[in-house]
Amino acid sequence: MRQLLTIVVALLALVAVACAGSMNAPPDAPYKKVSDLVPLPEFLPGMGSLYVQPATLPVGPFLAYDREGMLVSTIYMVPMEEMQQHKNFTGLAVGSDQVKKVDLTYNAGHPGVEAPHYHVTIWHVDPATAKVK
Repeated sequence: MRQLLTIVVALLALVAVACAGSMNAPPDAPYKKVSDLVPLPEFLPGMGSLYVQPATLPVGPFLAYDREGMLVSTIYMVPMEEMQQHKNFTGLAVGSDQVKKVDLTYNAGHPGVEAPHYHVTIWHVDPATAKVK
């Protein structure tokens, strides 16, 4: 499993496709505010305000904007079950081609993505300076 997670992180970090959304919130359609789709707050501390194309759920990409409406990260929520089935995730869009850091964190589930999953966060800015607290 550790090797699989390493491969997923490496592939996501190397994705070089066109930008998925706007550098300023809100992104263009078909992105929707996650808090309008599921019972989550409009701003999630540590993540920001999230937008997603509903057709891409549960994986995303989720575009995360800070308190000033600037894009700070692209987040994928990859279900454990799909990873264990060795599902491929290729050609994934990112919110910006600039990548400062990639985080991979476990989540037991939450509204919108109830199954256990990993958040793969591709930071487009230094997370220490992102206004997501």
